[in-house]
Amino acid sequence: MSDINRSTRREFLKRASATAGALAIPTIVPASALGRQGAVSPANRLTMGFIGVGGMGMANLNAFIGEPEVQVLAVCDVDTDRGGQGREPAKAHVNQVYTDRLGETWNGCEAYADLNELLARDDIDAVCIATPDHWHALASVAAANAGKDIYCEKPLANSVEEGRAVCDAVNGNGVVLQTGSHERSTPNCRFACELVRSGYIGELHTIRINLPCSDGHHGEARALTEIPAPEPVPDGFDYNQWLGHTPQVPYTPRRCHFWWRFILSYGGGEMTDRGAHVIDIGQLGNGTDDTGPIHYEATGVQTPGGLYNTFWDYSFTNTYANGVVMIGSTEEPRGLRFEGTEGSIFVHIHGGALEADPASLLEVELGDGDVSLGRAASHRRNFLDCVQTRETPFASAEIGHRTATICHLNNIAMMLGRPLAWDPVSETVVGDDEANALLMPQMRPPYTF
Repeated sequence: MSDINRSTRREFLKRASATAGALAIPTIVPASALGRQGAVSPANRLTMGFIGVGGMGMANLNAFIGEPEVQVLAVCDVDTDRGGQGREPAKAHVNQVYTDRLGETWNGCEAYADLNELLARDDIDAVCIATPDHWHALASVAAANAGKDIYCEKPLANSVEEGRAVCDAVNGNGVVLQTGSHERSTPNCRFACELVRSGYIGELHTIRINLPCSDGHHGEARALTEIPAPEPVPDGFDYNQWLGHTPQVPYTPRRCHFWWRFILSYGGGEMTDRGAHVIDIGQLGNGTDDTGPIHYEATGVQTPGGLYNTFWDYSFTNTYANGVVMIGSTEEPRGLRFEGTEGSIFVHIHGGALEADPASLLEVELGDGDVSLGRAASHRRNFLDCVQTRETPFASAEIGHRTATICHLNNIAMMLGRPLAWDPVSETVVGDDEANALLMPQMRPPYTF
């Protein structure tokens, strides 16, 4: 690669960072690394590392590796190899993809057990974080402080104050963060929100959130009414690192991979799982991405005596300062309904299929005077484009934080069994010290900010 190409990209990033804050200038890989006729110029390549490569982590890796400018240099996971998932299988997969693509052996992807070793590499521009929820904030703050742009799975964090810490780190370091609430980039979801915000259903007064718990894994989790006996930690699994800042407790496979989402120390149940998608579209349609409801009422039940302590059979009513009421339940189908004085629109999650009353709402052609929310080819594509332009992505850290906050406050209201008055400016529960103490978990050293 020529020195001119190096200089051009560096000058572009320096100019961008003048408005976005301090930015680590990435090292550009040589043209020989992946260069071929018709390939993206090395000066425009984005080098990435992946933190958490099981489940959704592998889905993200496979999506990003298919983007022409992305070059995957590293993967990180606390699992070495868990039945074909973990850092070593992910490393082998990346190297095989590039070998198949280039027609020659590629061994340029490295595997790490410690995310800090990956983040210390100055040749990595951006990271994708797809750990369990309780690691989202620690990993994102560390990545921001290392000058990396970030694609972080939803919910942004597993507590309110951790989410604010992520926002502060992202803003302070001038990096781009896209929260993985990918429904926000679905064209139909954005169109529905444009109709609502442009007044086509009249004055919005109610948002009905449907978060059913009827999937097979929900039934399996509810059926576990005891705490399983401890088991030996599998070879190649750093269980202490997996626990991170949470308390040390005996290992059982029902605590960890996938099932962690039903334990409040690590996730928030369906409220933060699909809730971070459905409620997020409610925020977009209500035009309240930078704030949230000011009053929370929520009820739900927990499985007595079991390992899983997140909530089932919940209902909640959240009231915004603008008078709009968000009403949630476990009703089918999964999605949300915007109700106005002149009509309504239902948005199905996942996929974004729309229903409207009157049906003619879906035939509206938006005009110049209407709200326009923009479009992207995909949620991940929006992130990559914003890394290049330094523009704000569709699901910035602040947006992801405000959506997650609603989910967390509903869980806290259910934990305490009483309504909460919320100040979205100071981000505190008014006159409730016990509730405020639940906004941030106690963090076990050395896993602290």
